[in-house]
Amino acid sequence: METGSAASEAHRTRAGVLYALAAFFMWGLAVPLHFKLVSAVPALQILAHRIVWASAFALGLILIGRQWRKLVEALTFGSQLLLLGLSAGLIAVNWLIYIWAVNSGHLVQTSLGYFINPLLNVVLGVLFLRERLSPAQIVACLVAALGVLVLAGTSGEMPWVALALACSFGCYGLVRKIVPVAPLVGFCVESLLLTPLALGYLAWIALNGQSPAFQGDRRLDVLLILTGLSTALPLIWFAAGAQRLKLSTIGLLQYLAPSGQLALGVLAYGEAFGWIDALAFGLIWIALAIYTVSALRSASPVPKPASAG
Repeated sequence: METGSAASEAHRTRAGVLYALAAFFMWGLAVPLHFKLVSAVPALQILAHRIVWASAFALGLILIGRQWRKLVEALTFGSQLLLLGLSAGLIAVNWLIYIWAVNSGHLVQTSLGYFINPLLNVVLGVLFLRERLSPAQIVACLVAALGVLVLAGTSGEMPWVALALACSFGCYGLVRKIVPVAPLVGFCVESLLLTPLALGYLAWIALNGQSPAFQGDRRLDVLLILTGLSTALPLIWFAAGAQRLKLSTIGLLQYLAPSGQLALGVLAYGEAFGWIDALAFGLIWIALAIYTVSALRSASPVPKPASAG
């Protein structure tokens, strides 16, 4: 029995790792490459298509999973709907900045934003959830702040793309943490709340002849429709991985996504990355190492003292 249970747990862990790796691979490489392929379309139009097609894809999954009742409950529960409306606005802002940044040659800054995000989550937990920081976490946050200040001091301006992405996604995660709703249902509600605005905008630009979509370029049309898939799929895979893995394992694996974005920006698209950038990223990585070691130690079970005799 114990052997079968251990094998089952090992299978569950392997599946969780595969789900998480698939999600972070998409966020780190596939999603930015996807947006690069539709870079001729303005960022706001890509965002509108992303919302509409992600909503359609999520509704399909709700139908397949027979979760209509949960969806209706979330849409009719006033306080939940209000919070999901807030999270919808935050994720829309995050998506818009990300799309613009990717297609404007700022992949390095997007990676910086998502490296900063775990540390910002710690600060938000202290400010809004009354969580306490360990000495190691305080040091990690201070070192990360120093890295941001190095970039700001040498370039003459704050790395606003990175900070905006980290803040919008961090606040989104905070709101979703306090809303008791399943990931797929919550994502579907957020998409549905944003869809009327997205459809209205797409109709307006189509009437004014400003939309390149569905004008005979089938490749572009397919790529825009697939933004719904590339939006929803990694979120679903991430949720599946999170259910099967320890939080500390997910925390380690999540750094794969910004690592992929950094490599893609520097190696594939030739974005600038000088010694100042290396110094700033080095400080961020040191901060993440301190934070990760602290998190792993706190997550490790305390060994029981051996009984005498």
